[in-house]
Amino acid sequence: MSRTQLIPGPDHPITVEPSTDSVTVTAGGTLVADTDKTLTLREASYPPVAYVPLAAVDPKVLQRSDTESYCPFKGSASYFDVVTDEGVIKDAAWTYEEPYDAVAPIVGHLAFYPDRVDIAVDPAS
Repeated sequence: MSRTQLIPGPDHPITVEPSTDSVTVTAGGTLVADTDKTLTLREASYPPVAYVPLAAVDPKVLQRSDTESYCPFKGSASYFDVVTDEGVIKDAAWTYEEPYDAVAPIVGHLAFYPDRVDIAVDPAS
């Protein structure tokens, strides 16, 4: 199936920048990720999204789901459930395993839905 790829520009800007803010992701009482090496993706008028390096995520709490989506600016996304003692949080995180060139730095990173897990950001001083 052919998919349309769009290039970010003035009408739909996208930036990816390193951040030194400390980001902690928890689900209930379970620590999911803790890092100060995130990337911040800003896309058009959407809220900024912190992309956490996979190495900073506890692999024991991730379970790949069957969900996939497509963004014409970023590519195909794969999703993960977060599994804790309290239960399964369906499709709590996503990743672009082969992102388009415009957002290539996000490869090897996960983003989390803030309405499904708790994301605490402590700005670097």
